[in-house]
Amino acid sequence: MSALTTSQLATSATGFGIADRSAPSSLLRHGFQGLKPRSPAGGDATSLSVTTSARATPKQQRSVQRGSRRFPSVVVYATGAGMNVVFVGAEMAPWSKTGGLGDVLGGLPPAMAANGHRVMVISPRYDQYKDAWDTSVVAEIKVADRYERVRFFHCYKHGVDRVFIDHPSFLEKVWGKTGEKIYGPDTGVDYKDNQMRFSLLCQAALEAPRILNLNNNPYFKGTYGEDVVFVCNDWHTGPLASYLKNNYQPNGIYRNAKVAFCIHNISYQGRFAFEDYPELNLSERFRSSFDFIDGYDTPVEGRKINWMKAGILEADRVLTVSPYYAEELISGIARGCELDNIMRLTGITGIVNGMDVSEWDPSKDKYITAKYDATTAIEAKALNKEALQAEAGLPVDRKIPLIAFIGRLEEQKGPDVMAAAIPELMQEDVQIVLLGTGKKKFEKLLKSMEEKYPGKVRAVVKFNAPLAHLIMAGADVLAVPSRFEPCGLIQLQGMRYGTPCACASTGGLVDTVIEGKTGFHMGRLSVDCKVVEPSDVKKVAATLKRAIKVVGTPAYEEMVRNCMNQDLSWKGPAKNWENVLLGLGVAGSAPGIEGDEIAPLAKENVAAP
Repeated sequence: MSALTTSQLATSATGFGIADRSAPSSLLRHGFQGLKPRSPAGGDATSLSVTTSARATPKQQRSVQRGSRRFPSVVVYATGAGMNVVFVGAEMAPWSKTGGLGDVLGGLPPAMAANGHRVMVISPRYDQYKDAWDTSVVAEIKVADRYERVRFFHCYKHGVDRVFIDHPSFLEKVWGKTGEKIYGPDTGVDYKDNQMRFSLLCQAALEAPRILNLNNNPYFKGTYGEDVVFVCNDWHTGPLASYLKNNYQPNGIYRNAKVAFCIHNISYQGRFAFEDYPELNLSERFRSSFDFIDGYDTPVEGRKINWMKAGILEADRVLTVSPYYAEELISGIARGCELDNIMRLTGITGIVNGMDVSEWDPSKDKYITAKYDATTAIEAKALNKEALQAEAGLPVDRKIPLIAFIGRLEEQKGPDVMAAAIPELMQEDVQIVLLGTGKKKFEKLLKSMEEKYPGKVRAVVKFNAPLAHLIMAGADVLAVPSRFEPCGLIQLQGMRYGTPCACASTGGLVDTVIEGKTGFHMGRLSVDCKVVEPSDVKKVAATLKRAIKVVGTPAYEEMVRNCMNQDLSWKGPAKNWENVLLGLGVAGSAPGIEGDEIAPLAKENVAAP
């Protein structure tokens, strides 16, 4: 059995609890499974004649006919080069984010667009985003035994079409609290209608490329058409491939479309009651892909449906966010969370994430005292350390090694292991700054360390972006004691600021941090989230002691420069993603054309609203 806690492995929703807002029966519902796209003028948007997409080399054009007796034909005129790539996910930074998923959907798409691909990202509209405008396009989607209407909002930023699915189940629950209420009212508690919410997302995402007539990019016009690659992300999008095969392809729609499924965190799988399967409105053919039995009693004992399992089995390609995490996922039940056998069957490819090098740039950072690059880092980091010590209320002395921990306060990130190691570290001349929010028990635990060791430990248990930037610039060592870490962003940000990491040897930390060159490895920690293993505490304490002995030496200065001289942007990962997606063989796909004339705004590799 997996050592992870039940709350990490399974969501608690058991049904589709939203109030019935069925469309009037007088509305025609031609098409399939209740989907009815409407144009702004009220006509059938699928009958539009449009110009679109990355389907031919520059200056070439061709028309493509799609349709059947049940579906109106769409005439598509293609210009441009590359692929049509549609990312779908529950988060999209900076508009919505709880972790790495949001960062990936914020940063990878602009990098793909910068390589000449036409790129769309689809996510829920959780808030009144000031830069996203109502397209006036509406679709009716069948969930359970009723129809729900969704609207599509859109903005075009940095070469990417950002599409937001508008429905009360997203906006009414989260409005004004995007960073903390996306999945449930409290940390570790899920909304009871999450199945309905994300079923809406999957089905609406399949409509968007066909019915949204987008004309923001001078190189790509009209709808995306049907020859697209859908990139689904985590359990929330697990059913999308099944809906594609169940609702569209049997009717001649999306004949050539493919689906890649990316796992950002295997611990969250979307496990629901087996009796809920009919609510998805999928045929019996797909039931086995969702069918799952585990040893937990949440949401019910025994047999369940598992959205992530279905996403893996029905996708054309399965990926994750680092090569070493891919190895861990197929290594056994504990790290594969009971899906290891499925992934050994399908195969899985790991691609390390990049980071937003514009938001995190020590040469331009407005939150730090002394800006710097690799040539000026040593003196500047000392000045920033003094500023950090003063801000944190610690004795100001640049000679005292300063260790920092930044992270979500939950079992995965190991705040309890870090706290358990602090007493042993207090034997050293060292300062520790802890920053994070999350589960109350961990917030209290970190504050107790500050109370026990005043003058040496400072704990800030609230969101504080300026302090996070100052910590990156001023800390000597960044502690990352994660029990598991699919890729990790914190270590990339640390290295970007010339701060070597002392990290657990798991997932993307293995792929990105090199022992003795850019950081220090603790070894692998236990994935049992219910206990703090004494051996893990020793690993963390011993590695941090080893690290602070290097601080201030020529070897440490070399590590600082090594960290900063890396390319940690999305450019390399985007090229790797391109190669994988091209391998799916979607009709008309071609390698991107990198150049200043292609998606110039995407060159900034940022996703700021």
